Amino acid sequence: MEFLEAIRERRSIRNFQKKDIPQKIVDKLIDALIWAPSAGNLQSRKFFFVKDAKLKENIADAALGQSFIAEAPLVIVGCTDSRISRRYGERGEYLYTIQDVAVSIMGMMLVAHENGLGTVWVGAFNEDDVFDILKLPGNLRPVAIVPVGYPVKIPSPPPRVSRHEAVEFR
Repeated sequence: MEFLEAIRERRSIRNFQKKDIPQKIVDKLIDALIWAPSAGNLQSRKFFFVKDAKLKENIADAALGQSFIAEAPLVIVGCTDSRISRRYGERGEYLYTIQDVAVSIMGMMLVAHENGLGTVWVGAFNEDDVFDILKLPGNLRPVAIVPVGYPVKIPSPPPRVSRHEAVEFR
């Protein structure tokens, strides 16, 4: 699969088959996360791979009742790590760490797609609740929830803005 093809074909999936993900593919997802670039190569991010049914239900509740989260065989929670502030100050903690998580997750989502899996980025959730559910240490902040699994169906592509609207040359 060509990279641009993967970007164009990847879809947000909210309906998953009841099928486990082989460990070999889970390992690829982990590699995609940890090999993503990061600010100053500090890798100020941490990811939690949640398979426990009760934890997934609690996370779905914390995500404003988005029940499809609990139905995915794997839920990945991406967290920033505030310890980056030692090097980059406030901007590092409140921007660079979020960028680090975002670029990691995008790469992981493309690897998931390449391996026949579906994903969706979930940003609507109560941070404090997810923090408590996962019993996170104080330096971690959950910023993204990504359910992962084999899609029941692939939706049609949503419309995109034109190149002219998206990009301006100067």
